[in-house]
Amino acid sequence: MRIIGGELRGKKLSSPKDESVRPTTDRVKESMFNLIAGEIGEDTVVYDLFSGSGGLGIEALSRGARKAFFCDRSRNSYDLTRKNLRDCRLESRSACVFGDYRKAVDQFDEPADLVFMDPPYNLDLWKPCSDLLLEKEKLAEGALLVMEHGERQLLTDLDPRLELIKERKYGLIMVSIYRYRDNTEEQ
Repeated sequence: MRIIGGELRGKKLSSPKDESVRPTTDRVKESMFNLIAGEIGEDTVVYDLFSGSGGLGIEALSRGARKAFFCDRSRNSYDLTRKNLRDCRLESRSACVFGDYRKAVDQFDEPADLVFMDPPYNLDLWKPCSDLLLEKEKLAEGALLVMEHGERQLLTDLDPRLELIKERKYGLIMVSIYRYRDNTEEQ
């Protein structure tokens, strides 16, 4: 695993030592960031939920995001994310929370402009997680939610304020990108 773009381009990240974490491959990560090109700026706040190694949030920081919040309920993943942040000298631009996403988002003190959601596929957490972010008002207007999921997992019944804007298939993996629009002003 390596950082693909930005100020830390080419830097290698530590990888999990076992199969319990499924890091996003460099190919999928590069394609994912190509899909959101131009969406990361100096004021961008990122959430990397189910962070694993922290690779997606670290990639966003390398590309100029101001701050990234990470969380994982696996002690090994949490420790790995913190190690990669330390190795990349990104501690001052990040916060890492050990625990389930439901408790962690309460500790994130700024709303997200960009959210990476790559939970274990078998837990089917995309809807509950996105619903929680909306309920807790943790999304800035226009925020992007980048959801990685299995090709056969349909992301259905998501809140209508989340509009699917892009979707791509990479082998058995799907990447679906939603934009948050607060429709209350239009009603």
